[in-house]
Amino acid sequence: MGNGVVKGTKTLGPVWAGSERSGGERSEPPRSGEPAQTAARQAGRVGRNPEVLERPVRRRFTAEYKERIVQEAQGCTQLGQIGALLRREGLYASYLDKWRRKLAQGGRAALVEAKRGRKPKRTPVEIENEALRNRNARLERRLQQAETIIEIQKKVSEILGIPLTRIEDSEGDN
Repeated sequence: MGNGVVKGTKTLGPVWAGSERSGGERSEPPRSGEPAQTAARQAGRVGRNPEVLERPVRRRFTAEYKERIVQEAQGCTQLGQIGALLRREGLYASYLDKWRRKLAQGGRAALVEAKRGRKPKRTPVEIENEALRNRNARLERRLQQAETIIEIQKKVSEILGIPLTRIEDSEGDN
């Protein structure tokens, strides 16, 4: 720090080394507004770490696994065996408590996890009905288009004098 004097003039605060700059100079490079990147990443040498998952995967346990762990925990008689079991399996004590309660309340069926997420607003029958209605409407439009094309072909054949053989309606209704 200086004494507050720069080239014979008095300043209001302390003087830092290198603080004599012109108005347009900056000590850091200009910013582009994009997120900061390391020099290695800018050169393209650094990619994603393959060992780190982009999004963590939620662990799901089957009812058989839960029941087996609860039975193993019930078989633990010595001090510290339950803790060793939980460490070996990578589980929390709260999982074991919750599974014990569910097993006691509703048996093995209570250990089956319900499907996560929003429940469907429509039943599968309603979804199938809508799909069939859409298909029916699309086929009706195609039939109407085909009938229009046939009518135009009939008129063109009449104009050109080309005779058409008539097909009876009963032949096509098999």
